[in-house]
Amino acid sequence: MKRLLILFAIMVGLMSEANAIELDKENTLYLELESGRVVIAMRPDKAPKHVERIKELARSGFYDGLIFHRVIEGFMAQGGDPTGTGMGGSGKNLEAEFNDLPHLRGTVSMARAGDPDSADSQFFICLNRSGFLDGQYTVWGRVVGGMEHVDAINRGEPPAQPSKIVRMQVAADVEE
Repeated sequence: MKRLLILFAIMVGLMSEANAIELDKENTLYLELESGRVVIAMRPDKAPKHVERIKELARSGFYDGLIFHRVIEGFMAQGGDPTGTGMGGSGKNLEAEFNDLPHLRGTVSMARAGDPDSADSQFFICLNRSGFLDGQYTVWGRVVGGMEHVDAINRGEPPAQPSKIVRMQVAADVEE
């Protein structure tokens, strides 16, 4: 499995063959969905404060049991709101860390309100290339495994039967 993740990371451009190393478990998330595991490689080099906050929330169990409240076909799946309405969060806004990472299929980025510094706990996963978001939202990770499980998330705004995050964990905390 580890070798497969490394090869996949090389293929999607997360690392080059020259410096291919095992994914850093401290900066890898396991997003357990009802249909299976999604592996997210986080980018502390591009969004250090966002990655740190996501890890803090994941380690506290904040995301466990939350729903994907906004899922738009061909665009993105958004979750991370404890109210399930799109209006809630953890109560701690983050300063924007806009970067040069593009919003490709599998990109994980922070949701926010109109204020660039209003990101909190809500995030979205791009289902397709969404270049109009580039430079406007903080990209902090990329799906490197299990994108078929993201594709299986129920669609809607909100979905009639929302898909849930079973659990989100930092890979370093998981015994396998």
